[in-house]
Amino acid sequence: MNVTAGRRTAEILRKTNETAIELRVDLDGSGRADVATGVGFFDHMLEQLARHSLIDITVRADGDRHIDDHHTVEDTGIALGQAIRKALGERRGIRRYASLDLAMDECLTRAAVDVSGRPFLVFTVEFKREKIGTFDTELVREFFQALAQNAGITLHIQSLYGDNAHHVAETCFKAVARVLGEAIAIDPRQADLVPSTKGMLA
Repeated sequence: MNVTAGRRTAEILRKTNETAIELRVDLDGSGRADVATGVGFFDHMLEQLARHSLIDITVRADGDRHIDDHHTVEDTGIALGQAIRKALGERRGIRRYASLDLAMDECLTRAAVDVSGRPFLVFTVEFKREKIGTFDTELVREFFQALAQNAGITLHIQSLYGDNAHHVAETCFKAVARVLGEAIAIDPRQADLVPSTKGMLA
């Protein structure tokens, strides 16, 4: 973790035979996104994630997209989760919990998070189409699975209703953004304390 002027930042460099990713986060940012993964719809979703969480996210990803977008999306989720976990450090002062019902046109999506150090994903979302443009809708779950596992968060996402696949996916990203931003925010009443009766979150 790099605590510069009280800011929580981290950088991850991830290189495999399938992807090369450079990713940076500032948990105390303003929601700025500078992302280039080569997957247009995914870039749009990462921009939503940054904007509505107020986490600054910078991503450069080069993946084996001649095969498909799977590795690029999943490995970006891994790197983002690792960066968030690193930037959180001991998780002192965070609010830890948040939940939200988020509406967008005909869609309503619920998200809840516990920034607990214990990774778990519950994803109850169905898409009525397999593609949004060229983007595979099944990759939405793959991204959030990678994010939750590597950030060390318990994350529940439930689509209550919705018809348009683009809207369903976008409400997932926006709802997660809002609850994540709220849960990692510092509560000034316990700024030096870990929000657990155990005295640690791991």
